[in-house]
Amino acid sequence: MAYADQSAYLLPALCWCYLYSVFFVGLNSVNLSIDINTVKGFLDPEEGRALYDAANQVLALGPCLEVGSYCGKSTVYLGAACLESGSTLFAVDHHRGSEEHQLGEEYHDPDLYDASIGRMDSFKAFRKTVQEAGLEDVVVPVVASSRVAARHWATPLSLVFIDGGHSRDAALTDYRSWSRHIVPGGYLAIHDIFPDPEAGGQAPYEIYQLAIASGAFRALPTIKTLGLLQRL
Repeated sequence: MAYADQSAYLLPALCWCYLYSVFFVGLNSVNLSIDINTVKGFLDPEEGRALYDAANQVLALGPCLEVGSYCGKSTVYLGAACLESGSTLFAVDHHRGSEEHQLGEEYHDPDLYDASIGRMDSFKAFRKTVQEAGLEDVVVPVVASSRVAARHWATPLSLVFIDGGHSRDAALTDYRSWSRHIVPGGYLAIHDIFPDPEAGGQAPYEIYQLAIASGAFRALPTIKTLGLLQRL
């Protein structure tokens, strides 16, 4: 058998060995230039670490993109990987907050509410995070809804992280808008995966299941509530 033919079997084996070392052993350290605990957000450090490691694996295939930047916690992890590899992170968020962030809702933050316009605005906090983390040369803010930002999108992506609105309509829009731009071998990451309805909302889990059922992705180990899938 020729060496080129052997690579078809060798490369997937090496890939899975690397994934095991990353997700179960944890070989690499995360180099962040900001205290991540000072950044508002709901991403667990272990989930952030998994995003960082996943991005490091695939950024050679193209830039990455996140939907739902909020104040920049996930941006710091993904941006750190982009900074090391000389790649780019597109950060898509309208910065008006998801359903649960609105006035009177469970996760409303009065510090992010602009009373002068009667609307939530996380963009100032996001820009502050990006600046303090030294990521302004690798993070491209896209201040628009997911639907609008994706309307004429044509850039192939190595990784897409979905953590936007958690209504069924918002989650489906994010999945349908961005999953098709992931290159073979790239990753789709979805936050807040709760198989048990008693533990959390089901919209992210629904699009996770849709991705698997599509036949275009295979599931990788889940890290807490972070679902990871690889594009086939």
